[in-house]
Amino acid sequence: MVSTLWAQWRPPLPWQALLALVSCLGTLLVTGAALAHNVTEGDAGYVQEVTGSHPIAFIYLGAKHMVTGYDHLLFLAGVIFFLYQAKDIATCVSLFAIGHSVTMIAGVWWQIAINAYIIDAIIAFSVVYKALDNLGAFRLWFGVQPDTKAATLIFGLLHGFGLATKIQDYDISPDGLLGNLIAFNVGVEIGQLMALALILLAMRQWRARPAFARQAYAANVLMMVAGFALMGLQITGYFVA
Repeated sequence: MVSTLWAQWRPPLPWQALLALVSCLGTLLVTGAALAHNVTEGDAGYVQEVTGSHPIAFIYLGAKHMVTGYDHLLFLAGVIFFLYQAKDIATCVSLFAIGHSVTMIAGVWWQIAINAYIIDAIIAFSVVYKALDNLGAFRLWFGVQPDTKAATLIFGLLHGFGLATKIQDYDISPDGLLGNLIAFNVGVEIGQLMALALILLAMRQWRARPAFARQAYAANVLMMVAGFALMGLQITGYFVA
């Protein structure tokens, strides 16, 4: 499927491409003030004040984080874009979940801190990488096809560090910390499955349309643009913060 995208795609009219690009960048600029891994003010206050084990609350927070984590969802959408077999989808999603969980828990537990702007720029790059992979760019440019499973696991590890870095800013209580972190990860997986179910439902309907191949190219180009825009926001934030 990927190999036919370059041949089947026909560029949209200039005004259509410009409108799509401006809309994409405008959305990112409006939402960019809040980092993808930020915790809302109310949730941050709760995390800072609570002590002891509160599994239900942290499951909710984990699910909320994943559903509102647009960088996670963009990357996952890219990962499953051309995966049709349930086994392949389950494998890649599980690898991402394992990576995300390991570094989130380890990062908070051992206080491994990475500058929030840098890690979020790397996470944005994961979106660019996956879009290029879907477009067949690596095979065209370098004659190699990266291992999707390995890349998904590696980027999952990096995504986990993004949230771990942010959680550490809120000085969460050590009382019940491990249990709360595990509960948070359970919530992340619940939110991920919910979001993934909706993405797969939409993808199934879209793939049945004759124009999917042509539109798939444009969609991955826009995904790449979104990733670059997010990288630019984070890099700019790093230098002006």
